[in-house]
Amino acid sequence: MKIVRHGSDGRLLPPCVPSKIVCVGRNYAEHAKELGNEVPAEPTIFLKPPSSLIASGDVIVYPRLSQRLDYEGELGVVIGRRARNVKSSDAAGYVLGYTCVNDVTARDLQRKDGQWTRGKGFDTFCPVGPCIVPRDEVDLASLRVRTFVDGEKKQDASITEMIFSVDDIIAYVSGFMTLEPGDLIATGTPSGVGPLQPGSQVRIEIDGIGVLENTVVLED
Repeated sequence: MKIVRHGSDGRLLPPCVPSKIVCVGRNYAEHAKELGNEVPAEPTIFLKPPSSLIASGDVIVYPRLSQRLDYEGELGVVIGRRARNVKSSDAAGYVLGYTCVNDVTARDLQRKDGQWTRGKGFDTFCPVGPCIVPRDEVDLASLRVRTFVDGEKKQDASITEMIFSVDDIIAYVSGFMTLEPGDLIATGTPSGVGPLQPGSQVRIEIDGIGVLENTVVLED
């Protein structure tokens, strides 16, 4: 059974209500290479605020402070029970299920600031959905992340290409931060990231998980 949340008007809501959104940077070797970065020796962790969360069908707001807005399609992991100092071998038991994530990034601000909080943290910069598929219904090894912009495929990679596995990420993060039920982990994006424009239609597809679709609009 897929977990889907709707508002009183029937509109899709984000499928989880996280206390925090934990993200992994540079978790695909080809993505690190395309941005001129070395492959990390351990997971590179950053946070997005819960205020960045939107659902499939909501609009991504292109902020006037930025001149370069990028899509980043990713597999999302939703935590099912409190996790602290979890072993990698036990990590799967702490997963509620999986969803699609778009780690929207103001790339120019990320580079300008030298750290990632502002460039990753604007309102609407974390589309998630459309649902959560329970972990027992998902074969991680078979998943591929695909991103389309205006119908053109931009990203296509297997989850098996991740440098750090889902289990390893949960073990690493829970070693210094307690993960609560409903918390969301974005596991990193493959190569092929690129710009969005006002009016762009961006779609993240993960077979067996669902399709996350959003339109970009310019900030008023």
